[in-house]
Amino acid sequence: MLQNDLILRALKGEATERTPVWMMRQAGRYLPEYMVLREKYGFFERCQTPELACAITLQPVDLVGVDAAILFSDILVVPQAMGLEVQLIESKGPYLPDPIKTAADLKRIRVPEVTETLGYVFEAIRLIKRELNNRVPLIGFAGAPWTLLCYMVQGKGSKTFDEAKAFCYQQPELAHQLLQMITDTTIAYLQEQVNAGADVVQIFDSWGGLLSPDDFEILSLQYMRQIVAALHDKVPTILFAKGAWHSLDKMAATGAQGLGIDWCIDPVMARKFAGNQVTLQGNFDPAKLLSPIPVIEKEVEKMLAAFGPGRHIANLGHGILPNVPVDHAKAFVHTVKNYRHSK
Repeated sequence: MLQNDLILRALKGEATERTPVWMMRQAGRYLPEYMVLREKYGFFERCQTPELACAITLQPVDLVGVDAAILFSDILVVPQAMGLEVQLIESKGPYLPDPIKTAADLKRIRVPEVTETLGYVFEAIRLIKRELNNRVPLIGFAGAPWTLLCYMVQGKGSKTFDEAKAFCYQQPELAHQLLQMITDTTIAYLQEQVNAGADVVQIFDSWGGLLSPDDFEILSLQYMRQIVAALHDKVPTILFAKGAWHSLDKMAATGAQGLGIDWCIDPVMARKFAGNQVTLQGNFDPAKLLSPIPVIEKEVEKMLAAFGPGRHIANLGHGILPNVPVDHAKAFVHTVKNYRHSK
């Protein structure tokens, strides 16, 4: 039995004594303890060594006091497992030297046997669960098919992913073939995360907001829907499609228990779009954590009041920034934990 199951109860729509809280990218670059490991080991070495992934996953639980651990890994382990080379250049981001551009390129990748190609992730999850010893739930995750396609076609990060979009518009059949391959891999990958012990899974569609509502349905949501359906009887799922607030109603209709939102939509409006049968997660602007602590406390309370009691998990509207002081991250978490909605 979990000692702290607030997040699971919030996702089920049950009453909780307070709002649960965690932070995207909470395991990582703003923590001095993480930086020590970063100096010694390369990025994918940290991801692919279960003992290191476990130690990094536990750091924010021990140091900041969040209500859930999230697996330390990366969304790009899936393209790697499918056969693409992925490099992560510190301070520059991901680089895929041989991206997918043609039908011939598609033949270079496959839907892998995930237990062989991603076994290190499942081993890390088993280790984390043992070390957590039922203190808090563990969140597993994967990138949404559309977001992974963006990197697999563009070959690097981008503000517009114009090459990835052009690929979808100029070679739609190829694009859907690739999206389905990513979807099939992701379903198998997340099912194995759950088998290894993940209590919740989140699907990150970081670039969903680059698409119009129609294109979001065609290129992103129809594939996320398959993933949610495949996991529906196994584990609660959270969809986080940054910037795609226009489709909150359709995302709620997938059967996902939680929807992440960024700071560009008001909580009242988000609730109106999403309806009352889904838990909202978010939506503090990560840059606001650079404010003085009294300002953080005031702004967090304002956010909590706007969401109101029930069906809310406090989080950031995107990943925590590397230059956020640890005390400011703690102030965010502690303010949520100490806040009580008036009866």
